[in-house]
Amino acid sequence: MNSFRISEAAALLGVSDDTVRRWADAGRLELERGPNGMRMVAGTELVRLLGEESGGGALAQAFPLARASTRNRFVGLVTAVERDGVMAQVELRAGPFRIVSLMSREAADELGLEPGVLAAASAKATVVSIELPSGGDA
Repeated sequence: MNSFRISEAAALLGVSDDTVRRWADAGRLELERGPNGMRMVAGTELVRLLGEESGGGALAQAFPLARASTRNRFVGLVTAVERDGVMAQVELRAGPFRIVSLMSREAADELGLEPGVLAAASAKATVVSIELPSGGDA
C-alpha cells in the first residue's frame, strides 16, 4: 500500500478529511489520481508532510515539557491509573494513541498521576516491532 485515500491519509496525519483537501487546494499536499479515478495521497507525500511537523506534534507544542534525549515522546492526558501494593498501571491517550506504562506505585504517587493529568510518555528501546495492517492491498 503506497497510496492512501483521503480519509486514510487524514487518519494517518491525525486531521480531518477536509483539512487534507484544504492542504491539497493550498498546495501543501499533492494529490494524485488512483486507477479508479479517486484522489489519492502517495505515502512519500505523507512522509514529507509529517517531517515538517517537528517537536512531537501539536500537543507537544501546546504543552511543552522538559527536554530529553528520547525522540519517541507522546504528550497526552492520563485516562486511567490502577494501583496495587507495589505497582501501578498508567494509561495515557495522546491523540489517537493509547499508551500503557507499568511503574512503581511510588513513582505514580510522586508524579501525582490521576485521570485528567497532562503527561508525556517516552520510549527509548533497542527493539521496536513494526507490522502491516491485515486486509490491506499490500
